[in-house]
Amino acid sequence: MVGSPFWHYQARFDVPGTIRRHAAGPQIARADYALNYFGVAIDPKFFPEHLEPMKGTVEVDVVPANWHADMAEFGAALRAVDLAGDVFTVIELGCHWGCWINITGVAARRAGKRVRAIGIEGEPNHAAFARESTLANGFSPEDVTIHHGVAAPRSGTAFFPPEGSGLDPIINGTQDEQLKAENSGLYHKLPAVGFADLAVGVERVDLLHIDIQGGEANLVASSLDFFNEHVAYMMIGTHSRQIEGRLCDDLLSAGWQLEVERPAIMDLAGKPTPRVDGVQGWRNPRVTGYAR
Repeated sequence: MVGSPFWHYQARFDVPGTIRRHAAGPQIARADYALNYFGVAIDPKFFPEHLEPMKGTVEVDVVPANWHADMAEFGAALRAVDLAGDVFTVIELGCHWGCWINITGVAARRAGKRVRAIGIEGEPNHAAFARESTLANGFSPEDVTIHHGVAAPRSGTAFFPPEGSGLDPIINGTQDEQLKAENSGLYHKLPAVGFADLAVGVERVDLLHIDIQGGEANLVASSLDFFNEHVAYMMIGTHSRQIEGRLCDDLLSAGWQLEVERPAIMDLAGKPTPRVDGVQGWRNPRVTGYAR
């Protein structure tokens, strides 16, 4: 993959070196699972089109990318593990099967850290996948909480569009906005879970992963007070160049440091649209201290 677009990222730390340090090393294959490079067991039913051919195999590399993520994403997530103390707390928004909970949690556990994981997922079957996957990877139910719903600055009601629809989520909208969304038939109605409820009892979030189908910039802008105080590192999946610019404006102005970035990969046939989501990794010096 010498010509891969996934080599075209910028970072303030050694991304390949960070990934290599967290490799699982030699692994024994498990017949009913695909084992990834970091030692995470993944049930093929989560993504059968990709994982059924990988059942019973062990992944040997993720640089520059594998079937679901690229080196900039892996580097950002594992950077948060390196910056954590003895306890690693991860919150994954839109967690699906718990990808980043499992990858960072397994890496943190291997590094001798205790893991506390919180996920939220709007699709109930995927939320069940997340609970199942964390059990399969050795995390106790006491250390993992999976919510059904979507994250929000405060609890309430959300209307979420289908992936790829191009529509923005409506979170705690006005009465008219909610009525229009419900009558349109274009949205799923879900509980909105505020950060105060999502992270109850948590003082420091070592990694907050945000990938909510185009709502990232709005969520960050409306939740910055909480993030500034409690979140050490954010890894954000971006769904447009406009979102990337808004995140840079808001987070740089708030004193965050952009440590790794790969822009969305655009399809220019017709109206420019993202073919592959971008990624940004942001460090909060108020919580982590300055560069080390």
